[in-house]
Amino acid sequence: MTSNETHQSTEMGRKKASNQEDLLINPLIIRINQRTFERLSKILQDSGCRSMGEVARKILTQEKINCFYRDESLSGPMEELALIRKEIKAIGVNINQQTRYFNASKSGSEKTFYAMRTGPLYKEVDVKIDILLAVISKLAAKWLPES
Repeated sequence: MTSNETHQSTEMGRKKASNQEDLLINPLIIRINQRTFERLSKILQDSGCRSMGEVARKILTQEKINCFYRDESLSGPMEELALIRKEIKAIGVNINQQTRYFNASKSGSEKTFYAMRTGPLYKEVDVKIDILLAVISKLAAKWLPES
């Protein structure tokens, strides 16, 4: 290894920021009362911010803070939708396997066998789609305005 290679390998630290003006290099230490701290903690919990400092910076610079709220009344329907999605996916995997076996079959009787096994799987999908549409209709009735 040459001296130039050694010099380059020891300088493999962090890359310099492209815009030096945007670096957060000036610390600011403040004290706040409990009520204000709780308000900031709630904003931190509900927002996409990663730290209390980020919340404070956004407030000071008047940047928009996006807060995300979870509606607990949707937990049941969302779990049901997730379960239906999982079941439909599993049925789809089974249909794909049956189709592969069908296409790999040489004799007509084997093809008939796999075709007969695939039919009920499509009926299962039909039942799951009916349940899915019923859940979506309930959600639409609750959350979408009547027109």
